Amino acid sequence: MDENSITCDVAIVGSGFAGSCIANELSGKGIKVVILEAGPDVQPNFNAYMKSFYEASSKVPESPYPPAVRDVREEIFINPKNVAAGRPSSLTVGGSTWTNPDKAYLDQSTSKRPFKSTYERLAGGTAHWMGLTPRLVPNDFRMKTMYGKDQPGFVDWPIDYNTIEPYYQRAEAELGVAADVDEQRFCGIDFSGNYQYPMPKIPPSLFDQRVGEALAHLGDEETQFLGMGRPVASLAVRSLPAARNSQPYRNRRACAGNTNCIPICPIQAKYDPTITLNEAANKGARLVPHRVANEILIKNGCVSGITFLTYDRESGPKTGSGVITAAVYVIAANGIETPRLLLMSKNKGQFPNGVANSSDMVGRNLMDHPQYLTWGLLPQPVFPYRGPLVTSAIGELCDGPFRAQRAAFRVSLGNEGWTTVVGGGARFGADPNVTTLDFVNGMNFSGVNTQGLTGLGSDNRALFGDDLTRTLGNLISRQFRIAFPVEQNPDPNNRVTLSSALDALGLQRPKINYDISDYTMQGFATAFRLKKLIFSKLGATEFTSVPKGDPAAFKIDSVPELFTYGGAGHVMGTYRMGNDPKTSVVDEWQRSHDHRNLYLVGSGTFPTVGTANPTLTLSALALRTAEDIVKNLPSLKS
Repeated sequence: MDENSITCDVAIVGSGFAGSCIANELSGKGIKVVILEAGPDVQPNFNAYMKSFYEASSKVPESPYPPAVRDVREEIFINPKNVAAGRPSSLTVGGSTWTNPDKAYLDQSTSKRPFKSTYERLAGGTAHWMGLTPRLVPNDFRMKTMYGKDQPGFVDWPIDYNTIEPYYQRAEAELGVAADVDEQRFCGIDFSGNYQYPMPKIPPSLFDQRVGEALAHLGDEETQFLGMGRPVASLAVRSLPAARNSQPYRNRRACAGNTNCIPICPIQAKYDPTITLNEAANKGARLVPHRVANEILIKNGCVSGITFLTYDRESGPKTGSGVITAAVYVIAANGIETPRLLLMSKNKGQFPNGVANSSDMVGRNLMDHPQYLTWGLLPQPVFPYRGPLVTSAIGELCDGPFRAQRAAFRVSLGNEGWTTVVGGGARFGADPNVTTLDFVNGMNFSGVNTQGLTGLGSDNRALFGDDLTRTLGNLISRQFRIAFPVEQNPDPNNRVTLSSALDALGLQRPKINYDISDYTMQGFATAFRLKKLIFSKLGATEFTSVPKGDPAAFKIDSVPELFTYGGAGHVMGTYRMGNDPKTSVVDEWQRSHDHRNLYLVGSGTFPTVGTANPTLTLSALALRTAEDIVKNLPSLKS
């Protein structure tokens, strides 16, 4: 095969969850599939990634994976204009760097608030995910019907829960999901036939059990603020479905409790797309790395090819160019890189707004699950830093009549202590290292080196010997974290466009405009009240705080708290599906309304986001799309 002049039946751009699922399905039917990957090839083992992770001072989600964001020797950020296939990093989407295109890959110089989620650009796509795979609840698919009277921005999906349910089952088998069917029947979620998940649920942690006991008996007067429209006498803590082995599955080991699911599982007990990608390769699919798609070519209303640029090193420059031609084209490059490619594809001015964009909806309605992160100390040890990052959650609050007025949220219980929430910057990394250094060096980045907690006299004590051992054992064993990932409603002004800032290949980088609506903020306000209730029931001491100068900080008039949010890594909504070509980009099969041989897949097609992590749903939709490609391929080849 000429690596720069490629011909196949189906061309796929992007090898993440959606791209690998479709490639695997099609190649298994003898269809010739080629995948263009902007980043490097599948690594033969995890050794290089693990070495990068161990050596990184900041264990951010992107730390094991290329390309590098920071020049460690000079302790400076690498200018994204010198990176061939760049990506955002947790180090650059907040703080003082987020509006500086010379440090941050995403150009957010004119954005009202920072978009904090990140993604990878390497074979297998976003490998740093946590592995959580809940289903959307049925009402998530009909937000206009259920709540659109009061929230006119909501739309219904062109499919419903019953349509996607059998594909949920297939996706759960492919990813290897551990969960319990009976425990997951809430908010209208149901299962057909005698279905059982592929593996038993991951056992609950001590912290999960403690929260479950604390919320087992509640008074109606304590929970009326939730707006459920019925008395809430308890809140059930349920296991959270996860693509993580609770027992050996498909020749992969069971979870060993390493507690670094983000960014990397050292034994691959957590599923990642390279597993399906390797299966597809064994069936004949071909992955071509270091190929950055830069334009979708249109002839007579159909895609006639996709041009790409090549490079050898992360810093570029380009080493060549090429074109891939096929009967069917699938863009699976995530919710930011897919609209970027569509918008760049102007075809010498024939499409000034980009291809597949007659609706002017490409790039619009960018959504995430802004996360309200809270943390504290329990009166008794729960011994965090064991097991997966999250094993359980509270799901009943994902739907209810309150959604006519405010956003829903899930309550996610963390097992990683304060790793996610307490950091001392690049120099000191994250907890428990920060707390340890606080007591070794007499600092107080964590906020726990105080007289009231240690009983050892004045604040900011530097300890050693038995005092150090006893204090750290006491404090770190009582750490906990609770997250509230909050629903975001679609807003066409939250969008991806093209920046004047370029990368090392000379391509325009993504420009982001992002804000959070009052609807979502009111979800934060209710989450705040629930947090206060949970902490009270646990008898916990709260340490939740907002960093000084946080660009994401905001206030809500009805709540005496300064809020901020974290990115969930859930990039959604930028090329939504729908029945009307005037208000959507793709149909229910994720097929472009404008170009009949073009499919746009991934969470960018979500019209609304609910509160579930998007990976299972986008994988289920990809499996459904593969069926449509198989059905239409003969006519598109003729």
